[in-house]
Amino acid sequence: MSIIFSVGLSGLNAAQNALNTTSNNISNVYTPGYNRELTILGQSRADAGVQVNDIQRQFNQYVASQLNAATSSSSALKTYENQISQIDNLLADRDAGLAPLMQKFFSSLEDLAGAPSDPAARQGLLGSADTMTAQFRAFDGYLQDLQEGINGQIADEVTQINNATEQLATLNREIALARARSGNAPNSLLNQRDQLVAELSERMNLRLEIQDGKSYNISLPNGQPLVSGTNHYRLEAMESPSDPQRMVLGYKDSGGNLVALSEDTITGGTLGGLMTFRAETLDKTQNQIGQLAVSLVAGFNQQHRLGMDLNGDQGGDFFSIGQPKAYSHERNTGGVDVTSASFDSANLDQLRATDYTIRFDAAGDPQVTRNDNGRALTAGEFAWDFDGTVGELSFGGVTLIFDGQPAEGDRYQVQPVRRAAADMNSNISDLDKIAAGSFVRSEGDMAIRNLRANDGALSSGSAYSLELADDGSLTVVPGGSTVTRNGEAFDPVTDTVVAGDTLEIDGIAFEVTALPNAGETASLEFGVASSGTGDNRNALAMQDLQDASLVAGRATLSQSYGGMVSDVGNRTNIVKVNLDARQGLTDQLKAAQQSESGVNLDEEAANLIRYQQFYMANARVIDTASTVFDTILGLRN
Repeated sequence: MSIIFSVGLSGLNAAQNALNTTSNNISNVYTPGYNRELTILGQSRADAGVQVNDIQRQFNQYVASQLNAATSSSSALKTYENQISQIDNLLADRDAGLAPLMQKFFSSLEDLAGAPSDPAARQGLLGSADTMTAQFRAFDGYLQDLQEGINGQIADEVTQINNATEQLATLNREIALARARSGNAPNSLLNQRDQLVAELSERMNLRLEIQDGKSYNISLPNGQPLVSGTNHYRLEAMESPSDPQRMVLGYKDSGGNLVALSEDTITGGTLGGLMTFRAETLDKTQNQIGQLAVSLVAGFNQQHRLGMDLNGDQGGDFFSIGQPKAYSHERNTGGVDVTSASFDSANLDQLRATDYTIRFDAAGDPQVTRNDNGRALTAGEFAWDFDGTVGELSFGGVTLIFDGQPAEGDRYQVQPVRRAAADMNSNISDLDKIAAGSFVRSEGDMAIRNLRANDGALSSGSAYSLELADDGSLTVVPGGSTVTRNGEAFDPVTDTVVAGDTLEIDGIAFEVTALPNAGETASLEFGVASSGTGDNRNALAMQDLQDASLVAGRATLSQSYGGMVSDVGNRTNIVKVNLDARQGLTDQLKAAQQSESGVNLDEEAANLIRYQQFYMANARVIDTASTVFDTILGLRN
């Protein structure tokens, strides 16, 4: 008779456990990270009745890992899309964009050419110049705000990641203790740990290793650990060693030194999306805006100095622009800094929308690398000269001055145009200072380009006549005139000219592009032009700059800006398409995970009825056993 009672009691206990499990599922249907539980029943070891073998958590590690990886990619693309859309909207705005303002500026030059002495035309030019430069500064300010915002977001993400890894290490410890006490870990702790891993995946891509099937070890994609058993290792947001304006990830090495991680270490999650957007789009757009501003300013100033104002003076610089920036790496050992960084006006066609990294080798020579494509410049693309005290390095349209010889391994980060537009301003407020007339008269068949007048050009008032022979010999009239070639003294009697040389006489500089054919000579004459208040020759020349290839020597201003808008627009579209595709995969994996681990209220309601009937049936078994037992006892009476 005791067997019947034992069987019924085991059934009651099993039904009660199943009901508890079902009610727990129902109450946690909206709990993030909760995995449905099942009561696993088995035959009692006493060969009679039923026993609860396990409360099993419905969790598929393979699907979870796939979902975490997809979530990390989706989160990165979503963050990227949110950021790049802001730039796309800014550049494509027909009213707030730079294209209509540049067009208006050159239209005002057309008005000036039509009436060069008219105060209204001159005021219109100054007004359009001020508006255009203000918009360049506004664009730079907006992009710089994005840079600073990303720095702040990186710091916030690192804080959240550190909190999560600390909690993971704590959960590893609590789970290990629970296993030691009962042999099994509480499902609630396992759910919390897996949910933390899922949340971490939204912030960054990571590597998960399960040690002995129990403890979670988390590491960066490059293998550096963040969680190892019950220990956790912190990331830090730190200034880049090569650029103090830039926030990067830092990790303490085995010696306790904080080392900056490469920016491409993290590519997934919100953190990876921010860093990828900054490296691929934000830096590039800032550089393109800066390159556009520098090209416009340099080209326009050069032409304006070839003109004469209403006072009969040579035109000065119409615009001012920010200069290149150079930063020494914090671990340099030579103690040598860049004391001056400036644009090389003779080689501005080499200016590119990129940053550079300079590293000095054991021989004391620099190695210059473009940051946008990783290409090292060849020896012919840069010039390094050290005179024992000061070093001068020229490349890519910029010139750097070092206050000594850098040591082996010393590195420098150069940003030629990154923040140039921040200091773009109009220098002229006096209407009479606009040089609409021609100051320099030049004619001849010598093959030259990049004719420019430095400040104080033709101060002697002389006119010059040059003849260039096919062997490179040069005759200058008047004789005895001071001539420089590529910045150094040139003697027409003993020295010869080769194609590519830049000559300067009395402040007038030009590049000789080719020597005459065999047996021929080429001539060039220049001097102060006769001008008057109605002279519009330089105004027309300045207006023609609208169609000149000022940007990198191969694109007009409008073409360059249009290419930048198109580039950002295409990249925005690519990111959106990739996001849609990745989000679709993420949704599929999430559905697959929920089909196995999610709580279905209809199914749980059916289980409630089933286990209730199971409970009532076992209660009836006990009731029947009691009736039989009472009947047997009554037979004795």
